[in-house]
Amino acid sequence: MSFVVGLTGGIGSGKSAAAERFAARGVPIVDTDAIARALTAPGGAAIAPIRAAFGDAVLTSDGALDRAAMRRWVFADPNARKRLEAILHPMIRAESEAHVSRCANAEYLILVVPLLIEAGDFRSRVDRICVVDCPEEIQIARVMARSGLSREEVQAIIAAQASRVARLTAADDVIDNSRGLAELDAQVASLHEKYRLMARARQESSRTP
Repeated sequence: MSFVVGLTGGIGSGKSAAAERFAARGVPIVDTDAIARALTAPGGAAIAPIRAAFGDAVLTSDGALDRAAMRRWVFADPNARKRLEAILHPMIRAESEAHVSRCANAEYLILVVPLLIEAGDFRSRVDRICVVDCPEEIQIARVMARSGLSREEVQAIIAAQASRVARLTAADDVIDNSRGLAELDAQVASLHEKYRLMARARQESSRTP
């Protein structure tokens, strides 16, 4: 089994940018957001149970999940959020575990889980937790710029996630993504070497009689 680094952070913190820089160094990336998108694309495995639970109102004309409609519903109705999570979370976990298993020969891998801290059992899923962090105002500005959501909508999403303090408390390593891409790349480069050494040390210890 590879050494698994759980990469997490609040919306707009820059998880994808950090993951891209690990990938550029040859590190396998298992991204649960990408898995979720595949599950909720037209014909995805989650579409039938979502339709059964919520009806066609949360689907687009081509049969994908209408993320905007679903977002409005779950923010207005906590029970709807629980129903959606009960459908998606087991599927996402099973798929991510399958992806991780396929990377068994990698020195280490990055498992990107936006809601890793919220999951509760995060320590059992990863060997190391790396949190991508930035001030909330930067998160809000980034999400508004890329998504067209209002400030209030972004703040509601942030409020529904684990707090910045909770993430930082759980972190083994922190990437400060408030100072530009060059600084981000330098931090990833340093952590890459650190994780390679940790992975090798674990591998060596497992060989010791």
